[in-house]
Order: sequence, then structure tokens, then C-alpha cells
Amino acid sequence: MSSTDAFAIGQRLEALPVTRATWTRVALLSLGGFFEFYDMFLSGYVAPGLVRSHILTPSTPGLFGTSGIAGFVAALFAGLFLGTALFGFVSDRFGRRTIFTFSLVWYIAASAIMAFQRDAFGLDLWRFIAGIGIGVELVTIDTYIAELVPSAIRGRAFAVNQVLQFTAIPIVALLAWALVPHAPFGFDGWRWVVLIGSAGAAVVWWVRLRVPESPRWLAQRGHMAEAEAIVARFEAEAGSQVRPAVNASPEIEEPTGSFWEIWSKPYLSRTLMLIVFNLVQTVGFYGFNNWVPTFLIHQGIAVTTSLGYTFAIAIAAPFGPLLAVPFTDRFERKWLIVGGAFFVGAFGLLFANMRSAVPLILFGAGLTLANNVMSFSFHAYQAELYPTRIRALAVGFVYSWSRLSAVFGAFVIAFFLERFGVVGVFSLIAACMLVVILSIGIFGPPTSRRALEQISK
Repeated sequence: MSSTDAFAIGQRLEALPVTRATWTRVALLSLGGFFEFYDMFLSGYVAPGLVRSHILTPSTPGLFGTSGIAGFVAALFAGLFLGTALFGFVSDRFGRRTIFTFSLVWYIAASAIMAFQRDAFGLDLWRFIAGIGIGVELVTIDTYIAELVPSAIRGRAFAVNQVLQFTAIPIVALLAWALVPHAPFGFDGWRWVVLIGSAGAAVVWWVRLRVPESPRWLAQRGHMAEAEAIVARFEAEAGSQVRPAVNASPEIEEPTGSFWEIWSKPYLSRTLMLIVFNLVQTVGFYGFNNWVPTFLIHQGIAVTTSLGYTFAIAIAAPFGPLLAVPFTDRFERKWLIVGGAFFVGAFGLLFANMRSAVPLILFGAGLTLANNVMSFSFHAYQAELYPTRIRALAVGFVYSWSRLSAVFGAFVIAFFLERFGVVGVFSLIAACMLVVILSIGIFGPPTSRRALEQISK
């Protein structure tokens, strides 16, 4: 394979118009991620049930105790860290489609087993194992979508992807509200919530049959005949609507890359920027989503009522990226991240000072919207900054720092909540959002409406 052949595949993908088939592929990949989001965000919603079942304690004995809610949250993110940091490269080696399928099966099995655990050790162990599969899956989906859609709609594609994925949040919140305070058929409600997610993920197994391998990955690995066949099928679906290819010089790429490449120019500054960003953004994102019911209970609101408030807030989750769909590709991606971070900090401080239902729900919903605009924007942004040969490896590595941050962040938030209350927690979150604004705003390169091959040169 020549680099010119691989570049030609990228140019042909870039020239494709936006059709129903384009959005179908995005939707199918997003369904695979829906259940990963369901599982990632169920921590906060089932936490009151785990305490009620006497498996976990509401507080954390010692800074890094494993019998409290913080240990349960940390176990997931430890698995996510391992999945993204050590195994992010596997889809660069074995293909996007293969790893998309394998990691989904891994999650289904681990979550189902977790639902039957009776003690904190078993619960945290299988939460950790499930996290490994989820970490690999989400990196693969980001890489997959970035490579399949043209640059003109890349922002919208990630927004639609996260609309569908974030729909999992109000669903898991509703199920928790309905099931966690009860034990249908003598089976704890939180166990039903976990099993429903695992069973639902099995339904999307058929998705893999309708999603092709990434032609960019195939061409990069020398499988030109397969890449040609897939692109030709895409072009046949579009018919006469195929646009002229963008004018850009070929990027000379080797078939494979290495970990050390992300530490060389021009990727070194991008790697360092994204490490700093991921270390702090998680504190705001998961620091709110995984602790909402606990925050409300800490403010004197009953368990059942707090779950009802949490469901009302969670309804806003898919609307952040949904409202951004019409305009996201009109604005530079980095500034959407900066704007989202600003409003996370502002709405968080307002939420922390409220006590009555209406303002708590309004500011909680506003914080959720801002968090999710920032989320879909940076998921697209990370996948744009590296070439095909190391895209999954690089995204997995820089994203893994957010998982590592979340592991320790869970304990830090528990500490701040105990010592300084809800206001102290959200002051910490606001400070982290300021670091996001400075790191992305000052050091982030522009990416919007540019072909992947141009960005990575």
C-alpha cells in the first residue's frame, strides 16, 4: 500500500454527502455506546440502594476506604483507566469493528455478574472488570465515528452520537426512582437496574452486522480491496450527490505508529494539553453526575424525593448536544469546550446554594446541559488531533487521565463533602473548570471543518 492510496480513501470519504445512510451508521454506533453510558452513570442512582442493602456505607472510612460509595465509583473508573490507557491501542491493531463487538460482550457479562454480588469486595471487583470493557468501547466509538463521517458534519455527528448516548441517563434515573426503593420479587431494586442495562446491551449485538469496518483503518493497514469496496458502497448509496474532493496535499503515513509518536512534534503539545484537560474536566463531569442523589440527601432531602429530583435533572442530559446540533459545526470546537466549562462552574456554584425544589432542578439541569455540550465537543476534538495510525492509541492514552482523575476524584469529593459541604465541592469543581478554560483556550489548535488528514499533518 502507498500513502497516496490511503490518502485517496480519505479524500473519497471526505467528498461523500450527508445521507440517511450516514446518520444510520452514526446511530448504530451510538446504540452500542448507549449501554456503556447507562452503566457509567448508574453509580449515583443505585448508590442509595446499595446503602439500603447494607453492602456499602454512605461515607468513606479513611481517605481510600473501599466499603463506601466513593470506593464503588472509584472501582469503575479504575477499570476505565486500565481499559483506555493499556488497551486503547487494540482497535488500531485489530480494527474498529472487531473491538467494538468484543468490548460490548465484555461489558454485558461483567455487569450481569455484578448484579448478584453480596459484599463490597465482589461488587467493586466486577465493577472494575466491567469498566475495562466500557473504557475500550468508548474510545473505539469515538475513533470509529471520526473516521466514517466527512469533516463538514463531524461536530453534528458527535452531537447526535451523544444525544443517543445521554438518553441513557434519564432512563437509568427513572428506573432507579421506580426500583431502587423497592425489591420486586424479593430481588433488590438496584440489582434490577443493573440487569436491565446488561440485558439491553445484548439486544444491540445485531448492530455489528450493519456497521462496516473503518475504510481509513483498512487502507492504513494495507487492506485496500476491502477499503475500496466499502467506500464504493457508500458512494453508491449517495448516487450523484458525491461532492468534489477537498483540495489538500497527501499526508505521508506509515501503516502503523507507536506510543512514542504522541510525544513528538506536532503531537507533543496536543498530548500535554489533553492530559491536563482530562485530569480536571472529570471532576466537574462525574463529580456532579455520580453524586447528585448524595448531594441532595446531604442537604436534608429524603432518599425517594432526591431520586425524583435527580430524574428531573437527568431529563436534561440529551438536550445539551441536541440543542447544539444545528450550530456545532459553525463554531470552532475548542470554544464550545471553553463555553461549556464556564457554565459548568457557574451553574454548579448556584446549585450548591439552593435548597428548594425548583431552583435545584433548574440549576442542576443547566449544569447538566453545559456538561454535555462540553462532553460531545471534546470527544470529537480528541479524535481529530491524531492520525489514523495512532488515533485509538492516542485518544485512549490522553482520555485515560480522566479515568485516573475520577478514581481519586471520587475520594476527594467525598472528603470535601464531609469537611466543607456541597458548597465546598462545587467550589472545587469551579476551580477545575477554570483550568479547562485556560488549557483549551490558550493551547488548543483549531479543527472544525477540516479533514482529518489536514489536522494531523
